[in-house]
Amino acid sequence: MSIKTRIPTKRYGFFLGSFLITLLLYIDRVCISSAKDSISGDLNLNDIEMGWVLSAFALGYALFQVPGGALGDKYGVRKVLTSIMVIWSIFTAITGLAWNYISMLLARFIFGAGEAGAFPNISRAAYSWVPLKERGIFQGINFSGSRLGAAFALPLVAYLIDAWGWRSIFYFFGALGILCAVLFYFLFRNKPEEHPSISEVEKEFIVKNRQQEKETLNESLPLGRIFGSKNVILAMIQYIGSNFIFFFTLTWLFPYIKAKYDLNLVTTGFYAMMPLLAGAVGNWVSGFTVDAIYKTGKWKASRQIPAIIGFCLVVTGILSSLYMDTPLGAVLCLSVAIFGADMTLSPSWSFCMDIGKEHSGKVSGMMNMAGNLGAFTTALAFPYLQSWTGSNDPFFFVAAILGVVAIICWIFMDSTKPILDEN
Repeated sequence: MSIKTRIPTKRYGFFLGSFLITLLLYIDRVCISSAKDSISGDLNLNDIEMGWVLSAFALGYALFQVPGGALGDKYGVRKVLTSIMVIWSIFTAITGLAWNYISMLLARFIFGAGEAGAFPNISRAAYSWVPLKERGIFQGINFSGSRLGAAFALPLVAYLIDAWGWRSIFYFFGALGILCAVLFYFLFRNKPEEHPSISEVEKEFIVKNRQQEKETLNESLPLGRIFGSKNVILAMIQYIGSNFIFFFTLTWLFPYIKAKYDLNLVTTGFYAMMPLLAGAVGNWVSGFTVDAIYKTGKWKASRQIPAIIGFCLVVTGILSSLYMDTPLGAVLCLSVAIFGADMTLSPSWSFCMDIGKEHSGKVSGMMNMAGNLGAFTTALAFPYLQSWTGSNDPFFFVAAILGVVAIICWIFMDSTKPILDEN
């Protein structure tokens, strides 16, 4: 029996835990899309006002990415991520208490700020827990949780709204989040070396095969140095392209196809879940591809090739959807686009760990901040462009152009150059 087959796999519990956290994260996030009509009716909001409600989440989420990641780098993921889960769960519940436009805006902004540090902290934990050769599939599994959570939440929440009313949905998922935060605190440790359930053999395997810290461990990484990195700037720009089209599926896709094709609530939910399921598959495919190419010794290409293929699919799927006359045809084309967009996630977050190393929480937070400023734009661009032009087509053309820009960015990104060594 080879040494490889004798290595225990308790670390996969961390993989599962991150998957479940992102599952819940996106269930809480996407509830408002299914509840859009009910909320608009109760609070007397038009589409432009709902656009600002949806974008308030993205703005709070974007602005607190770097602080959330930096806190995880400094104080440890266990304490910080537990606090993040508690905060976002409280404001999930508070969303159900909103009584007018302003209260809903504030609730969604703080909810977004609360969720902000989740992915950067998971990324920082992965730096310590995940061997380099498993980094791609970890990111694929991790982000597929978010897609599956959103996909199944859309029809589920649509059904529960009919049964419970929209406010009760937010109370229920808020309480569930608090429970998950408590479980996370008791089950997780910042490093495998600290976890009592991990054997010495597996600890040695992880430490030996994860990305190694150098003597620069205690060297600070100020924001000015991050912004001075060509790698970081390119990563930020390409992530805007990824998030711009994906955030559409979380916000406007549901009401868009419901209104355009005159569908009922539950039928719309099943159509809207298709691109998200495609995204989950895209994450798995990308994760396996990243690791397979990395194992051939082509570190740089293992990040570039899946991402470039993904953005090519984004452009193709978006433009094709404009020529579809049925909800199924349009949704299938958008599923190709989201499959492609999610193919870019594993290489993007692996790239941040590659170049950020022990500062990967802050670096990934910077990239995610930029991406979610793109999401903020999405939530507003869709209703405003439709209002200005009388058509939804300009929104999709903008998304396709951003996909082309992202392809160019990836051509010049180099994962083998850490920020502290870049110059």
